[in-house]
Amino acid sequence: MISKSGLMILGVATLAALGSLSPSVAQNANGNWVAAWATSQQGLSETKLSNATVRMIARVTIPGDAVRIRLDNTFGTAPLTVAHATLAPRVRGAAVAVGQVKPINFAGKATVTIPAGQSVESDAVALHVDAQQDLAISLFVPGANVQPSQHGNAQTTSYVTDGGAGDQAMSEDGKAFSGKTTAMYWLKSIDVRPAAAATAIVAFGDSITDGTCTTLDAHDRWEDVVAQRLALQTPMRLAVVNEGIGGNTVLNIASYQPAANSPAGVERLERDVLSHPGVSHVVLFMGTNDIRRGASADQVIGGMKDIIARVKAKNLRIIGATIIPRHSVVPGVADTGWNDAKTKIRNRVNDWMRKEAGFDAVLDFDHIVRAANDPDALNPAYNCGDGIHPSPIGYFLMGKSVDLGVFGGR
Repeated sequence: MISKSGLMILGVATLAALGSLSPSVAQNANGNWVAAWATSQQGLSETKLSNATVRMIARVTIPGDAVRIRLDNTFGTAPLTVAHATLAPRVRGAAVAVGQVKPINFAGKATVTIPAGQSVESDAVALHVDAQQDLAISLFVPGANVQPSQHGNAQTTSYVTDGGAGDQAMSEDGKAFSGKTTAMYWLKSIDVRPAAAATAIVAFGDSITDGTCTTLDAHDRWEDVVAQRLALQTPMRLAVVNEGIGGNTVLNIASYQPAANSPAGVERLERDVLSHPGVSHVVLFMGTNDIRRGASADQVIGGMKDIIARVKAKNLRIIGATIIPRHSVVPGVADTGWNDAKTKIRNRVNDWMRKEAGFDAVLDFDHIVRAANDPDALNPAYNCGDGIHPSPIGYFLMGKSVDLGVFGGR
């Protein structure tokens, strides 16, 4: 449907394509890199690793013939030394493809030290990868009581050796990895060098992008569904990366109750969106946690305006996603932190997003998951039970609703 301002509102079946990909497509055809997977560092893990190896599992969303990784020590309190790093296609569990474990170097060296708060990019690794393929990134950490900088809710199982197990980065059968984690330690992103023109879509959001209430290892978030749909296209030319953080806010205002528990969207935009190679589109899907913490509509809108302007200044397309309903009353929860006044703020922000914000397009997820008899509540079948997050079928329908034409696809 079309708003009064003429902006196309997306999220229903009768949608038309918008524009073409950004000029970076032509550059990528000449061998440049494209972000194929990513996650957002959000805090310091309580885990302590000593002379151990971690094997992080990540699913790339675009094919290519070379790979590189980025490691972030964002929340580390001391320099991190990685003495040996490898890359391999994951087969099952912690096991990887026989004969395909590849060393990862950093400026030509096997060992790298990352200062606290800093990041490092690896050299290229020659390896063919397919869209929707799981890769295993193994990092041997020889230090004692090392606390990882991490993303805490990866919705993917990764693996850790016991302390003292030493360097297991070359392990093919994965039997040395006796421990499991659903956090993502240090691994920030995986870039792929595609053989043909390609770009990346960054899903920039909160827990509804991060994947709360999705299924562990099922890759059934809304943006996963979009990525899978894109992977079925020929040619395959759009990656999707997930830069969601549970509880994330657009702003970090001192009066927020409870206080924001991760870097706000306006603060992490450069790190988690603009720093990635090959980005052509950004989907902005946050705001519910600002409203829950006491932000006014004008405050949320002001923060979104800042993000929109900075993304457009980089000649990227920015797509808004409307804030989905949130319940004031949830069985078994004494205080949800939500009320009718906050619903009115949500509706005002959504109206602004649809009609005035200046997005290149809007994904109207609000319309997809709300109840037919109450537009201010989630459809019971699409509510995972907390009155905040969709159930897996809700996420699926959100992803299914997205017209790929908004990204220049069919």
